[in-house]
Amino acid sequence: MTTTENQATEQQRRSSRVFTRIPVRASGKNSDGRKFHENSQTIVINAHGGLLYLQAPIALGAQLVLINPVTEEEQECRVVYLGDLSDKGTRIGVEFLSPSPHFWGVDFTPQDWPARPTVHPAH
Repeated sequence: MTTTENQATEQQRRSSRVFTRIPVRASGKNSDGRKFHENSQTIVINAHGGLLYLQAPIALGAQLVLINPVTEEEQECRVVYLGDLSDKGTRIGVEFLSPSPHFWGVDFTPQDWPARPTVHPAH
């Protein structure tokens, strides 16, 4: 990919990417239709999903549930990218079914990630 193509791709993204390793648990059905549960870690995250490694064989378009083990928050997502296979597993890109920038628990979220709604105390 040329620098110009890469810049165009970056401009098309809905939110900035953050390269970070965050532990995550994934569950769903593998490409054989069997249920699986797997501990993994992210490679890249953004407000709309992320990139992570999975050992389980997964089909493009498969639905998964990711669990943040720190907060126990669950997020449904869809596999939108299947990458290279390595000793860590297959790189898969997931997109949240509903945007959830706070799922990752990242305190240094980029400015283009939606802010948490402000809660005003009742008077």
